[in-house]
Amino acid sequence: MANVNAAFGLIPTRHLSGNGYSRANVYTITSGLAENIFTGDVVIITADGVLTPHSATEVNNIGVFAGVSYTATDGSYVYSQYWPTGTVATNIKAYVYDDPYTVFKAQSAGTTAQTNIGNCCDLVAGAGSTTTGQSGFELSGTMAAGTATAKILSLYESPDNAFGLYAIMEVLINEHLLKDSAGI
Repeated sequence: MANVNAAFGLIPTRHLSGNGYSRANVYTITSGLAENIFTGDVVIITADGVLTPHSATEVNNIGVFAGVSYTATDGSYVYSQYWPTGTVATNIKAYVYDDPYTVFKAQSAGTTAQTNIGNCCDLVAGAGSTTTGQSGFELSGTMAAGTATAKILSLYESPDNAFGLYAIMEVLINEHLLKDSAGI
């Protein structure tokens, strides 16, 4: 059975220590930020101390976005799977899986093989869904030794997943702000 091309961002699967996986912690987003942030998107902390989506070469990654709550301009409380671009709000609480040793599953944009285990790759930011709030991030199909955003740990165990095109892999965020340096 062929793997399906359906990117979904990064989803926590476990903690590297074997003790389940970590909880999301609270950060904030600048009111009016003109970018969508979807559940499963890797996020960074800007110089202002707020979240914004990861782009191709960032190394100050703080973790993976897991939703947001805020008070809308009409005074209503909102919980959303994603941050809608341009939202003006107060009391913004963005939830992020920020433990640098949380293991995530993510789809590869290219072809994978057993020889990719231990290699690194960058991320490709695909279009997220404003209907479901789910990310469109996926792993770059270019996996090699060296330093990049994600460290490939293993093939995600699932009966409908196999090495090859669009495989789902388990990864760590390699270039993580809370790590001493890139790598495990």
